[in-house]
Amino acid sequence: MEVRAKLKFARLAPRKVRLVADLVRGKGSEEALNILSFTKKSAAKTVMKLLKSAIANATQKKTIDIDRLYIKKITVDQGPTMKRFQPRALGRATVIRKRMSHITIALDEK
Repeated sequence: MEVRAKLKFARLAPRKVRLVADLVRGKGSEEALNILSFTKKSAAKTVMKLLKSAIANATQKKTIDIDRLYIKKITVDQGPTMKRFQPRALGRATVIRKRMSHITIALDEK
């Protein structure tokens, strides 16, 4: 039985979150938590918090054995982009794009 957790509008660039997501894709839940706790990327904290949320969702369903959970699917999609402007020389302006991401984790039993 599949269990999901979603995080929308995370203020992290999807390109950077995908690097962390690739580290834990297909791993067991305990192993993934271990990997994320020692990863130095800032996105690792967010993904670890979302993984713990998915495990907590699984505990609500009495039919699932938590020790046998693994990450079946983890996707990182791009959300909206906030646009900010930075002044430049000769009265010009440059756009700064602050990207957001939508992260989805699906856990399943082996």
